[in-house]
Amino acid sequence: MNPSGEYNRDQRYISTRITEDGRDGYPVEPGRYRLIVARACPWANRAIIVRRLLGLEDVLSMGIAGPTHDKRSWTFDLDPGGRDPVLGYERLQEAFLARFPDYDKGITVPAIVDIPTGQVVTNDFAQITIDLSLEWAKYHRAGAPALYPAELREQIDKVNRFVFADVNNGVYRAGFAGSQEAYEQAYERLFARLDKLSDHLTSHRYLVGDTITEADVRLFTTLARFDAVYHGHFKCNRSKLSEMPVLWAYARDLFQTPGFGDTIDFVDIKKHYYVVHKDINPTQIVPAGPDLRNWLDPHGRESLGGRPFGDGTPPPPPREPVPAGHGVI
Repeated sequence: MNPSGEYNRDQRYISTRITEDGRDGYPVEPGRYRLIVARACPWANRAIIVRRLLGLEDVLSMGIAGPTHDKRSWTFDLDPGGRDPVLGYERLQEAFLARFPDYDKGITVPAIVDIPTGQVVTNDFAQITIDLSLEWAKYHRAGAPALYPAELREQIDKVNRFVFADVNNGVYRAGFAGSQEAYEQAYERLFARLDKLSDHLTSHRYLVGDTITEADVRLFTTLARFDAVYHGHFKCNRSKLSEMPVLWAYARDLFQTPGFGDTIDFVDIKKHYYVVHKDINPTQIVPAGPDLRNWLDPHGRESLGGRPFGDGTPPPPPREPVPAGHGVI
């Protein structure tokens, strides 16, 4: 928080990369690494979606932290005995301290941990999904979509920059604002960008090109949380997503695409925000609504053309499904 009350996200992430050639000391190896996520977190949700779309479940295992955490770390309270069954850790913090004993930055998800050493490799969420597309290509499933194709990367990167600044992080800038002025600036910037995205998506089924790309994944995880959390909890209340026709249809189109909606855990999402952010919601009461059944309403976006997976195919049913009663179906 700066003196004017503007929320500034700490973006000091561990930049080590897992690459095909192992130039950072961590080569791509099936079974060596564990992706740690929390279904509640939009940044981790990106990695869950990309891993599933690319079919990397056999080569990159996934540990799922619970929806809440304290100042120390995300915890594995969903697992028997409260420990990750592969790493043996109770807290993600243990993996960070195993590599950096004096680590003083955020313990964030997604994070990738080197199983043999128990040490964190990276928590650079933006780079993680790009590397899953490019560096892990040898292990993609047959029919995996091209989420970051070379000919569209410049456009994807441009879209990702303003979507992050104004939307992905924009909802947090509004929700965590420490002054009325900072809040209103974030609010105006958020909805101005959503209006521009809506204008573009009026005539384009996807953000870049005619197939799903990394850009759609990044926008989707914020839209999926908009009505359940950001509209009320973060005071992003000019309009609900369900009151913005184009964006609402776009979000439903993605939600109903295998690999997207089947990763969304609305129970964990609401519990995380309303319980963890005690400064915003001191009672920690979790809202009962909204009604989620409308996520399955027809979207009509097929009329714009496009092919969700391009020359590829949809992923098979999820191996790590959202718990019963936590999604829409």
